[in-house]
Amino acid sequence: MPYDAGMSRAVGTFIVCIAVVAGCGPRPQGVSNRRPSTPGGGAGPALVTSNVARADYAGSAACAGCHAEESESFLASPMHNMTRDIHGAKIRAPFTGETFRYKSDSVHLTQDGPERFCTLDSQAQAASVRIYRITRVIGGRHREDFAGVQVDAERADAVVVGNGDERILPMSYVFATKAYRYKGYSVMTPERPGMRPGAVWSRTCIFCHNTVPYLDTALGALTTSRAPYQGEVVDALLPERRRVRPSVLDPHALRSALDAEMKVLGAPPLGDQPADGLAAQAIRAIRKRFDATKLVETGIGCESCHLGAREHVQHYDTRPSFAPRGVITVEQGGDPEVARASAINHACARCHQVLFTGYPFTWEGGLRSDALPGGSHISSGEARDFLLGACQSRLSCARCHSPHAAGGEAQRAELEGLRGNQLCVGCHTQYATAEALRSHAHHDPAGAGAVCMDCHMPRKNMSLDMKLGRYHRIGSPNDPARAEHDRPLECAICHADKRVGELADAMEAWWGKKLDRAALRVLYGEPTSNVLMATIARGKPHEQAVAIYALGEGKVKKAAPLIAAQLTHPYPILRYYARDALDKLIGASPLDLDRDNELITRDASTWLARARMRPLTPTSTVGAPSAPDED
Repeated sequence: MPYDAGMSRAVGTFIVCIAVVAGCGPRPQGVSNRRPSTPGGGAGPALVTSNVARADYAGSAACAGCHAEESESFLASPMHNMTRDIHGAKIRAPFTGETFRYKSDSVHLTQDGPERFCTLDSQAQAASVRIYRITRVIGGRHREDFAGVQVDAERADAVVVGNGDERILPMSYVFATKAYRYKGYSVMTPERPGMRPGAVWSRTCIFCHNTVPYLDTALGALTTSRAPYQGEVVDALLPERRRVRPSVLDPHALRSALDAEMKVLGAPPLGDQPADGLAAQAIRAIRKRFDATKLVETGIGCESCHLGAREHVQHYDTRPSFAPRGVITVEQGGDPEVARASAINHACARCHQVLFTGYPFTWEGGLRSDALPGGSHISSGEARDFLLGACQSRLSCARCHSPHAAGGEAQRAELEGLRGNQLCVGCHTQYATAEALRSHAHHDPAGAGAVCMDCHMPRKNMSLDMKLGRYHRIGSPNDPARAEHDRPLECAICHADKRVGELADAMEAWWGKKLDRAALRVLYGEPTSNVLMATIARGKPHEQAVAIYALGEGKVKKAAPLIAAQLTHPYPILRYYARDALDKLIGASPLDLDRDNELITRDASTWLARARMRPLTPTSTVGAPSAPDED
């Protein structure tokens, strides 16, 4: 992964457990029954006074005594197990002597006793053979990635070579296919000539995939020095009215807290300087010195979301807070319900905010380089996208997702259908009756076309399982920013056979909002064009991915030759979408997409000829490929 405005952390958000009441379970040893006074002398539970510095953290084990059920489930969840030390970890990749080949390169996976190894033979990278001992496994919902140190042999007693940096290794094990894939090809990374080890783990992945002091991740918001820095808070990427900013209450206390962190890192004290300078200097030290030994906890702990809770552990009635407090604080302000939703949503957005890789485009016709870029097109930007949308002031991520659950699929599946509409009509009461819903949706109120999320959170984002996930910027399919600047028209995701003019006419008639037909002509060409096929022919790569998937799901067989042309797409992730769509349209393909493009083209043309379709033609895409970042 690159240094970015926050890195990926898997899965959803929170069913809140901060409202602790007497009698919820036995108090752990050392927890006081004392009820502290609240600020101002009032009775009742107080919030923790500080939850951002390293000294404020107690660790997830301290939560288990009172929150046994949540703790047991959370410890088994993919969220908690986002990063695991390889020793004792349950992993699904076999490491039994298998070899993954990519073009002329290969990785060989083996095991000796408790140790696992990856031997990289790269003809493309100076014809070198390097052996790595696996140190940790990353992920576990859809795939597993790995980090390791270079060693001199595939033996348990192997000696470390070089400086011992843990590098991200160039293969992922994908659960859906039970096979390996080049690491990085689950996002908009352009094609690579061969395999190579990735970046140093502690300088790229560590903050969002583990538990660290919040203060370390908030420093970028306290300085005008914009050095790229993993784990930054989300608000610089939000419109002004949606931002919450950390502020420094006491510069001397900030310096003391940062000097304490510098001591842990083995860095010199920061000296007497303004908060801006303190933050900038601390960022440099953190980038250079923060490693696995400095974590509060490996993986995602309770305090990754609830922030430091040592005061809560020591005094049971002192409640933790999702909002930062202490040497820096964030004022949520206003209505308590709005403040609570904001605090939870911003907690999620600490990591679910990224615009992955150097790929230039975003939704709403935006660019990643814009001061306020549009929404992300792929997994792990959901929370920032949600903060951009229409319902973020009163709806929290926790209403649909729970990281405490070992598997949240059943909960989400229940919300996917008509039962999920109940979440929407809690505020939008005017659509609570069947007739009102029919009038609004123009579909059978008992059918799939009346599911609120299908129109207002359409499936148009690439997900890590090579399907489409929901776009979390809640809006409407006829919003001008979407209908006139993005492809495809969102109604076409379900109505894959429709033409541009047909959908535009229906949308205007149903909802009374005129679409700019000239803008639609720029996007699609003639109004008689099939929306999705025109999107493949004329669209940006992330738009093409949506169209490819929807045409496959819609069984639009005439699109097969156009989809087949994407089997050598410059962004390899689209090749997988194309192959999966073709499997649905003309049968299971024999294609190996890890071969050279000439061989892919040859094999695909042979396969298409057997299906009586024209041979593969070269593909094209909009915009130059970006730099080869990691996912």
